[in-house]
Amino acid sequence: MLDDGFIATQLVQLLGRANRTGRFQQSKTVCERGDFMAITVYRDKDAKVDALLGKEVAVIGYGNQGRAHALNLRDSGVCVVVGQRPGKSADCARADGFEPKSVDQAVQIADVLILALPDESASQIYESEMASELRAGQSLGFVHGFNIRYGFIDPPKGVDVIMVAPKGPGKLVRSIYLEGKGLPALLAVHQDATGHAKETALAWAAGIGAARAGIVETSFACETETDLFGEQVVLCGGVSALTKAAFDTLVEAGYEPEFAYLECVHELKQVVDLLYERGLSKMRDRISNTAEFGDLTRGPRVVTEQTRDEMKRILEEVRSGDFAKEWIEEHRSGGKRFRALHDADVDTLYERTGRTVRSLMPWLGDDG
Repeated sequence: MLDDGFIATQLVQLLGRANRTGRFQQSKTVCERGDFMAITVYRDKDAKVDALLGKEVAVIGYGNQGRAHALNLRDSGVCVVVGQRPGKSADCARADGFEPKSVDQAVQIADVLILALPDESASQIYESEMASELRAGQSLGFVHGFNIRYGFIDPPKGVDVIMVAPKGPGKLVRSIYLEGKGLPALLAVHQDATGHAKETALAWAAGIGAARAGIVETSFACETETDLFGEQVVLCGGVSALTKAAFDTLVEAGYEPEFAYLECVHELKQVVDLLYERGLSKMRDRISNTAEFGDLTRGPRVVTEQTRDEMKRILEEVRSGDFAKEWIEEHRSGGKRFRALHDADVDTLYERTGRTVRSLMPWLGDDG
């Protein structure tokens, strides 16, 4: 998964408004219902790792999320094995004290499986190395709902299908856990074959530290649709396109690229951090009146009705499955277009200028 810091902030703010029953009154969700529903939140008193103790948990894929889940669960007292093909990720798992097994071996011995593979390759690995080894009574867990929501993976009826989706990247899931805190997570049950699916999911969420913050119950559809939409229109697509367009506008008008980058990219972090920590109104309390007046009067000229209409079209592509189909077809056909789009942004003036600006701040570390 990607850095969903802004969404994590929204969840933290929601968690702070929960009443004593752990439910939010009249909170709206439109993923499958379109009406007003109360949102259920579980915390430490509701979610204990005990249900996983004495069981074998296999984390399939030792990448960004997989490593964090495996280490946090192990530190919470859970018996964890790693299913990972040979390569750098397997070497990393070995350095962390695991003895990686082949994916099919991990499936054979595990009671609970956590599928932490990339969206685009998970279904193929599932079909070739997992599906034939699954047995009734196992739990199949996902860290993102993509492959269940769009039907790329269709688990057998006798298996629990659950999801724990932390609202942040694996590195943050791990670092916050080590600080004795937790990152909010979304929890969902797609299939309860054993009658204990939610109990298992809550134990898994508790084991990675999410109950220290809050575990919000949802559906695979809601998690997937909001996650993809957020990535495309704000967190990745929107921010990338906006900063590039603003940078280009200043450079084309004759301003030095370094000044353009400092204003349109570098300072973005400062404002986003305020938004992350304090919300919109209190962020505005901490910027200048000039900046706030420009925000209030010019912002709507950037995000226009046309922009909002495009957001609605993007959301419809997510909900209809068109985006998912496009992405999986791109991956399975070799990813030529994806690589070309990626490579086109690697050595631009924007990127070269960014390296120059970051060199002024050696504490940021390696720019590799």
